[in-house]
This record gives sequence, C-alpha cells and structure tokens, in this order.
Amino acid sequence: MRIALIADVFPPLRSSGAVQLRDLSAEFVRQGYEVTVLTPAPDLKTAWHVEHHDGVRICRLKSPRTKDINYAARALGELTMPYAMLRNLRLSPLKSERWDGVVWYSPTIFLGPLAKALKQRSGCRGYLIVRDIFPEWAVDMGLMRRGPPYYFFKAVEQAQYRAADVIGVQSPSSLPYFARWARDGRRIEVLQNWLAVADDVGCSIDVGATSLAGRKIVVYAGNMGVAQGLDLILDLSHRLEDRADVGFVFVGRGTEKRRLEEKARALGLSNLLFFDEIDPSEIEGLYRQCHVGIVALDRRHKTNNIPGKFLSYMHAGLPVMAAINRGNDLADLIAEHRVGRATTSDSADDLAVMARELIAEIDGDATIAERCRALGQRLFAPETAVGQIVAALQE
Repeated sequence: MRIALIADVFPPLRSSGAVQLRDLSAEFVRQGYEVTVLTPAPDLKTAWHVEHHDGVRICRLKSPRTKDINYAARALGELTMPYAMLRNLRLSPLKSERWDGVVWYSPTIFLGPLAKALKQRSGCRGYLIVRDIFPEWAVDMGLMRRGPPYYFFKAVEQAQYRAADVIGVQSPSSLPYFARWARDGRRIEVLQNWLAVADDVGCSIDVGATSLAGRKIVVYAGNMGVAQGLDLILDLSHRLEDRADVGFVFVGRGTEKRRLEEKARALGLSNLLFFDEIDPSEIEGLYRQCHVGIVALDRRHKTNNIPGKFLSYMHAGLPVMAAINRGNDLADLIAEHRVGRATTSDSADDLAVMARELIAEIDGDATIAERCRALGQRLFAPETAVGQIVAALQE
C-alpha cells in the first residue's frame, strides 16, 4: 500500500506535531507500507527536494512562509501554501505518482486542496487527522471574534472536512462537533494521539548542575504560547517557594516565553529555571532527571486536547499535574488510571494543594511510574494509530 502523508510540520522542526508525524511515518514503514511525506519548505532554494530517512521518502516543496510571522502574513501564506505545494509537486519526479491512500494532519486547516487533488488523481480514500479545532479555539481564547476573518477560516475548515472520507479526532467529546459532516459516506472516529517510546541519549540540560540540584523537579517542555495558560504555573511556583525540595523547569520556546521570564524575575522566583528549546532526541534524557510533568491549557478552551507532551510524560513514567479546561476528557483519563492529578480551577492556591498531594503520592507509591508507562504503551502507541488509519483507507 502506497500512502501520501501531508503535513506542514516534520523534522528538522522540533514541535510535538513534527515528532508525532516522524513516529507515524516510521511506523507505516515498519508495518511494510510505502510512505511519502509531503511537507512545505519555505527556505528551499529549488521547487522541490526529495530525501530518504529510515525508509521514509520525504518530498519537501517550496512554499510561502507561515511560521514566526504576523497573523495577516501567516493567513496569506497558509492560504496559498497548498497551491504552491501542488504546483511544485508537479515539477518534481513524483508528478505522475499514484497513491492508495492520502493522509493529512491538521493543524493547519489549509491542506485540504492539496489532499483533494491527490485523492482525485489517484482515485483513493483520504484520512484527515484533526488535533486542533480551529478557528473555534481562537474564539474561545478571545484571539478572534465572530467577524469576517472567523467566517473565512470557518469556510476553509469546512472545505477541509468535506475533502476527507474519514476524520480522526483525538477525544470522544469532540465527536458531536463533527456530527454534521458524518454523512454521504463520510465517517468520524476517535484516533488517539500517539508517540513512540524514545531512547535515552542524554540531554544537554543537567539539572543536577543547577541551583535546583537534589529537588523533585516539576517540568514543562514545549511551546510557551497563549493557549497554554502558563501564568498559573508561575503562580504555583510562587506558592511553593517554601518547599526547598521542589523545583520547576521550563524548557522550550514560544510567543509568551520572554514575558514569562520577566514575570518570574519580578516575582523573585528562586525555584524556577528557564531553558531554551532542545532537540526532541534529548527529551527522554531531560525527563529522566524529573519527577512530575506539567500539562497546561488555558481554561477558556472549550474544545478537547490531549497534548503530545502528555504522551511523552507517560512513556517516561512521569505522573502528570494538569491544569486544564472544563470538560476535557484528559481529567477523567488521569483519574481513571491514577497517573497524576488534574484540575479545572484557575486558582493557584487550589493548584498548590493538588501539587502537594501529588508529590506526597510520588513519595509513597513506587508503582505510579509503572502505571504511567503502561498507559502510554496501551493507548498511545503508533502501531495502534497506523492500524486504525490503514483500516479506514481500505474500507
């Protein structure tokens, strides 16, 4: 079976989405499928570039820039991106290729035209992996009003859904949102997030060589943006300054990082350290030095999200402290499998009580790390995701 996998993130990008897609493509190959990743490359000097890594063929296609730019330029870049990719694909050696299935990943919501064109040319089915319901979350966060830009993005979103034969969402509570598209042969299903177990190759960050040496380390590794609501975690760190046995480590990049660093300095926090983004291969080595993983989602979210970092914490055996939005299925998952604590409160005092309880549990329960790893391997393995996607494509 020959599969085209389309995504706007893929290594060498270091985002959680890029890592997930690397693991998904590798698992397709491991199970004997031929997979070609089609991904935009704004810095490419030529129209296309084809390379191979561990059996995965990667076709990078020159396209407009869509990341680390202002919102207006990003919207224009994303709108034209699929057409630029399609044009440059037709200039590449892959121009005559046919596929047995087309899989694409959202975010972004703009890849629908490319997926639709490949589906039509190959006469095959398409599977859309939805990890982010946009523009709804932007409205929830107050980043967008229900004006002309919203309705424009809404039209793009709906066109993308119509291009898919099957849509895989990451949470059961997201199913009602997609019910209107489950007709004319289209189907909606839950496709759990996935992440491969990583090898421990060490880490450039040595917590033992810092002022936090010897403490129980609470770690956040990932994007520091508006959607994460990390101010609450800084307030938590402030509440726990009396605990000389607890320290906080933030690792990553994002639009909010500089402001968060300035807030930490203003609060005089001595139990919190910031580090720059590290290579994904170093994450396991980082987590080996830590004791609790943070999942933070702004409480204004109304859609569900089980972040990739939750999966990486589970695989590493780290119990989770989650500050999330109301109705998020992640809270029930954490409670059912006893792999940490979750709260929907926006009170740092409430979060501090929860943190103290979790730290006490870690001290008294030697099996919590085993429960975390077991959950990660059972629900969030790439093998499961690939099997589900292939079954849908072959219907």
